[in-house]
Amino acid sequence: MPFLWRVVTKTSDWNRPFTERFNWRCGPLLAADAKEKVTMKRNPVKAALYSASVLAIALSPALADSPTFKNTTEIPGNVLTPDRTETRIGTLEFIDGVPTEETSQALWDHLDFSRAVEAMIMTTPAASLAGFRRGIRELGPDNETMMYWHGRLDSKGLLLTGNTTVVYGFMWIDLKDGPMIMETPPNVLGIIDNAWFHYVTDFGNAGPDRGKGGKYMLVPPGYEGALPEGYIVRHSDTYGHWLAIRGFMENFEADPVVDNMKSHFRLYPMGEEPQEVNWVDVALTELNTLHAQDATFFEEVNEIVQEEPNSAQNAEILGLLRSIGIEKGKPFAPDERMQKILADAAAVGTAAQRSIIWANRDDNRIIWPDSKSWEIGFAGGSHEFLNDGISLINSRARFHFYATGITPAMVRPPVGAGSQYVIGLRDAEGNPLDGARTYRVHVPANVPARRFWDITVYDNMTRSMLQVDDPYPAVTSIDKAVIQNDDGSWDVYFGPERPDGADNWIQTIPGKGWNMLWRIYGPEQAWYDGEWRPSEIEVKTQMWRMR
Repeated sequence: MPFLWRVVTKTSDWNRPFTERFNWRCGPLLAADAKEKVTMKRNPVKAALYSASVLAIALSPALADSPTFKNTTEIPGNVLTPDRTETRIGTLEFIDGVPTEETSQALWDHLDFSRAVEAMIMTTPAASLAGFRRGIRELGPDNETMMYWHGRLDSKGLLLTGNTTVVYGFMWIDLKDGPMIMETPPNVLGIIDNAWFHYVTDFGNAGPDRGKGGKYMLVPPGYEGALPEGYIVRHSDTYGHWLAIRGFMENFEADPVVDNMKSHFRLYPMGEEPQEVNWVDVALTELNTLHAQDATFFEEVNEIVQEEPNSAQNAEILGLLRSIGIEKGKPFAPDERMQKILADAAAVGTAAQRSIIWANRDDNRIIWPDSKSWEIGFAGGSHEFLNDGISLINSRARFHFYATGITPAMVRPPVGAGSQYVIGLRDAEGNPLDGARTYRVHVPANVPARRFWDITVYDNMTRSMLQVDDPYPAVTSIDKAVIQNDDGSWDVYFGPERPDGADNWIQTIPGKGWNMLWRIYGPEQAWYDGEWRPSEIEVKTQMWRMR
C-alpha cells in the first residue's frame, strides 16, 4: 500500500490538527489510488488489512505527535508554510515548504505583474521625458533644436499642464560628446533636468544668474578633463537633459520676449564658438509629447536605461526593471507570456496613478484643511520627493503623471520669485468636475502675486489643455479682456455655455471630465501665510454677481 507509506513518512504535517492532517494527506491519496481500492473491494482480506492500517495511523499516539530527536526544537506555527493556503491570487500548494509546479508558475506571474506595476509607477518620470524628447526630435536634432511657441501656448499640442501666459521653449541636450556651454537670456525662468527627471539647475530669475543672464558649463558623467573658468558649472550624472525656458509677456505681446530669448540663448560644445540654435515655432500645431499608457511605456523606459549610465539611477529601481527584462546592454524582448503581463501591468499602473491623483490618501497634498476643491500641486515640500530620508512615492507618482518640470523653485521659492501651483480636482462638495455642469471660482482682491495669477483648464484624460473652441482655455490677470468686479475681485465661470452676465468664462465639454491649475507667479508672503485664498469650486445654482 504505497499511499500509506507516503502518509506516515510525511513529517511536515505533524504540527497540524490530526483531522486536518488526515483529510489533507489521505483524502487526495485515497482518490489517487482508485484502482487499488477497487481491488480491495474484490479482496476482503486486503481490504481488512487496509482498514486496520489506516486506523492504526489515526489512533497511534506516537504518530500523532511530532517525532523527537536529540536536537529537536519546537517550531512556532508562524514560521511554517502551510501545505495549502487560500490567497488573493488563488490556492497555493506546497510539499513540505516546496511549491508545486503550478504554484511556482502562479507566483512568478504574480511577481512579474506586481513588479511591472511598481516599475511603471517608479519610472514614469523617465517615460515622460522619453515622450517629450520624441516630440522635440521630430522637429530636429539634439543640441540644435528649440521647440517653442511664438506667443501663447495653445491647446493644439499634447503637453502636460502647460499654461497660456508665458512663451515656452523646450530642448533636448546631449552631453555624450563632452561638456556644453549654455548662454542664457535675462528675465526668464529656466530649468534643466536630467534624463531620469532629476533636477540639475535653474537659470534665469530663480537661478544663480538671478535673472541677469549667464554662462553655464554642463558637464557629463565621468568627465575628468580641465574646465575653463568663468562659468557657472553644473555636473550631471546623465548624458541626456530636458531644458525648459519661459519668458513673460506684457498683454500677450510675444515679439519682445522671443527676441530676448533668441538673441541671448546659445548652446555649443566647450572650446567652440557660440552657436545659435534652430527655433521651431509649433504654435497651433498638432504634436504629442506625452508618454505611453500601454505596454509601449516599458519601451520608452528601456530607451533611457540603454542610453544612460547605471550610476545615474537607484540600484533598487534598476533591479526592479531588470526583473521584468529591462537591463542596460541587453535587448528588451519580452516573450508572449511577458507581453501579456506587461500589458496588464500598464493598465493597472496607469489606473493606480490616476487614483493617486483623484483619490489621494496623503495629508501632504492638503493646502487648506477645510477645502474639498483644492490640493497642493507640488506635494511633499521637496523637489526630490524626500522627507526625513523617506521617499514620497505617492507624491512623486502624482506629480509626474500630471505635470512636468522639477525645480526647487516650484516647492518654496524665495518670496516674490518662482511660482506656486494649486490643483482644482473637485467641486465644493467633493465631486469630480463635470463638463456638463457650470461652476464658479471667486478670486478675492489683492491676489498676493508679484507678477500675475492664472487659471487654466485641463482634460482629465491627457492632462493637457482642454481642447474647446478657444485654443487658450484660461483666465489670467495679465489679460486686459479679463473683467474685475467693483471691489477688485474676479469671478471665473466654467461650463459648456457662457452663463448670462458672466464676463470671465472657460468652456467645458459635456461628457468629459476636467480639472484646473491655479498658478501664482512671484508669490508674496501673504500666500505662504495663508492670509489669502480663492473660493471653492462652486456648482452654479443661481447667477452670482459681485459687481
